[in-house]
Amino acid sequence: MGRSMMTAVALMWMSLSLLAGGFTLKSPDISGQLTMEQVYNGFGCSGENISPELSWSGAPKGTKSFAVTLYDPDAPTGSGWWHWIVFNIPADVHRLPRGAGDPAKRLLPKGAVQSVTDFGKPGFGGACPPVGDRAHRYIFTVYALDVATLPLGPQSAPALVGFMLEKHALAKASLIAYYGR
Repeated sequence: MGRSMMTAVALMWMSLSLLAGGFTLKSPDISGQLTMEQVYNGFGCSGENISPELSWSGAPKGTKSFAVTLYDPDAPTGSGWWHWIVFNIPADVHRLPRGAGDPAKRLLPKGAVQSVTDFGKPGFGGACPPVGDRAHRYIFTVYALDVATLPLGPQSAPALVGFMLEKHALAKASLIAYYGR
């Protein structure tokens, strides 16, 4: 194999390595199971309804903003359940503090928008699967977006926000935790 061919293969390998493992999402508050802090307070659940601290790193070049969602694909609705939707997070922000999902606390960065969830209002709505159902998966996802702002507001439907996130995603990283009762 010639020197130029070996160089090309090495560069391609390095590029693929960087693309494959760069964007990550972490939380000191989430391990394999959600706790009562992340459980909803309502709908028959009696948790504390506190959004976890989240941080991310390794966003791809060209990222202009971020969005964070919490989704339960196991909810018995036929379409899952959106528990939290935040978008228009500035590109220089790489962390949401614990409790940022409470609109009254005003912990989100300037310009960020929390839109309505399947609970019918903006803000974090924790886990609350039906009693006796198998443990549900709760998927926290951060999206790196190719636009600085989405043309949506706090009353935008979860499906519309989800569509816009998928349309503008450069990359996404997720954490999965479980909860059953």
